[in-house]
Amino acid sequence: MDVDWEAYGWERLADGVGRRRLPVWDATVGLVLGSRAVLLYDTGSSLTEGAELRTQIAALTGGRKVTHIALSHPHFDHVLGTAVFAGAEVFGAVGSDDLLGGARAREELRTDAVAQGLDAEAAEAAADVLVAPRHVVSGEWTLDLGDRQVLLANVGPGHSGHDLALCVPGAREVVFCGDLVEESGEPQAGPDAIPSRWPDALDRLLALGGEEAAYVPGHGAVVDATYVRAQRDELARRFEVS
Repeated sequence: MDVDWEAYGWERLADGVGRRRLPVWDATVGLVLGSRAVLLYDTGSSLTEGAELRTQIAALTGGRKVTHIALSHPHFDHVLGTAVFAGAEVFGAVGSDDLLGGARAREELRTDAVAQGLDAEAAEAAADVLVAPRHVVSGEWTLDLGDRQVLLANVGPGHSGHDLALCVPGAREVVFCGDLVEESGEPQAGPDAIPSRWPDALDRLLALGGEEAAYVPGHGAVVDATYVRAQRDELARRFEVS
């Protein structure tokens, strides 16, 4: 797949696999290209950010549309751009469908987004059209994108109650971790985090990816298994988990 990722501000991770670190909150979105489908992992923090991603993806793929979306977890900087991808099949960890489909979640996401610095009108607009996953993953789900298959894995809870990872096989497997792994700062445990389960979630990530995989944090630079294991051990110490 001859895609000039860098020309559009994206980082190539493998053949047909790339990611972009978005401005302001440094949240990562991932993209996997198959012969019949285009999978986006997370959608940004607003409808404007989602629309920019949609335009970029069309440009770097020669006009292709996003057909599948996987949401790493239900925090505003990862989900508020979903509505601009009309027709895409949306996947999330089991329970995220009920959460994102409720009025309370819309209000909490709007409030959190504004508290973190998103313009109030932008937050309101995105919350009003918030998209809940149609497909929920309770264990693992293999998606056929045409000439390649990828794995969605419900490895949480940990950073949130609904953490979904994306594993892309290849010469070097790429694992999109969401905010279960962070590199640009200390992992954040908000009110919906389940600290006692977080180390176990990272153990599951490591088991899926293995020692040679590239692990893509929700925020920050791509890391390796050694980094993920060290963060797992630090979280266990921080939250006094064995």
